[in-house]
Amino acid sequence: MLKLRKSEERGYADHGWLKSYHSFSFASYHDPHHMGWGNLRVINEDRIEPGTGFGKHSHRNMEIISYVLSGELAHQDSMGNIKGIPPGDVQRMSAGTGVTHSEFNNAKDQVTHFLQIWIEPNVQEIPPGYEQKTIPLAEKQGKLRLVASPTGENGSVVIHADAKLYAGLLDGNENASIKIDPQRKAYVHLIRGELVVNGQGITTGDAVLLAQENQIQLTHAKKAEVLVFDLAP
Repeated sequence: MLKLRKSEERGYADHGWLKSYHSFSFASYHDPHHMGWGNLRVINEDRIEPGTGFGKHSHRNMEIISYVLSGELAHQDSMGNIKGIPPGDVQRMSAGTGVTHSEFNNAKDQVTHFLQIWIEPNVQEIPPGYEQKTIPLAEKQGKLRLVASPTGENGSVVIHADAKLYAGLLDGNENASIKIDPQRKAYVHLIRGELVVNGQGITTGDAVLLAQENQIQLTHAKKAEVLVFDLAP
């Protein structure tokens, strides 16, 4: 089963300092048909104006991944982490028993563009945790590079969830594929460019929801940057 989710079908919020697209129900955007997919609960595509950001707020029992596309994100939390997150870095925060943090645009005179991803954990009430890793562009070019997993394999950040996240950069004749258990779900989010997913063409901001498939094939790429999720049923 394959379902196309067009970019313009997402929820949208313009707060002036923040412009955000919501792939799933979030804040004032409520869509009973898009509450999540498997254990993937949130993909927000955020653009933060210079000198602004999210003030202190709290999370609990959620795995949160930030994937910065341009600019730089400044992160500070109640665990004592004070970090800058540039493009190419993957940040994971496990909210667990509770964490408070803030996120601000750390790039002078430049909009910071990033994806915030929430995945439901498979363990509850764990101590909060933080991890951040740089994934070189070369390791994503022409392939799907594992960037988040339960085991931390291949240098991925560790998430306390039954899920894996891959990132890839594809162009021209570059193709990529991964095998998936047909009993699981998968989600492909195209950050930019053009791509064909299991025969379905998509463009910037589009997504494909998959179930009962045994493989994800990415072909006919044009300057594509893509995220692929292997998810719990």
